[in-house]
Amino acid sequence: MRAQVLTQAVIGHDTLTRKAGLVLGGSLFIALAAQVSVPFFPVPLTLQTLAILIVGLTFGARLGAATVLAYLAEGAMGLPVFAGAQSAASLVGPTAGFLYGFVAMAWLAGLAVERGVARGVVSTALVGIAVSALLYIPGLAWPALAMGKALPDLWAYWMAPFLLGDVVKAVIAAMVVWGGWTALKARKG
Repeated sequence: MRAQVLTQAVIGHDTLTRKAGLVLGGSLFIALAAQVSVPFFPVPLTLQTLAILIVGLTFGARLGAATVLAYLAEGAMGLPVFAGAQSAASLVGPTAGFLYGFVAMAWLAGLAVERGVARGVVSTALVGIAVSALLYIPGLAWPALAMGKALPDLWAYWMAPFLLGDVVKAVIAAMVVWGGWTALKARKG
């Protein structure tokens, strides 16, 4: 059987130990990426979404979502894994909708790979852009419903400043993933 995702092709997903190692390593990768931050208010610009796209595209849907759930659990336990070394308070703060949406982001990116939608750099980048756009649904719903923010504020502070960065991160994620596949093929080839 041909591996559907990069980590499966490189190290396999056949044991619980390997899966646990991927989840732990992936959640650490996301936590480190969250600390690379440009301070915007109220939502910082981080490399979290880049890391989550890479995790989803390389781990697959289930393992990618499990990794993000582990990341959220680490933050809920008080570990400083969220942007700005924040923890549990972020799960109810202005960025909470994005944090919860990260689970679906990783799952959808992984699902696209597993279903063969993301098969090249361009299609993988387009999947990354689409999945990043969908992240705005929970990301904007949270401040709208929980904080009473209006559409102009949502556009100005929660969405517009991040759109170009989301496209760039999707392209970088696609290049990283397909660079990995290319290196693997060259090594085997």
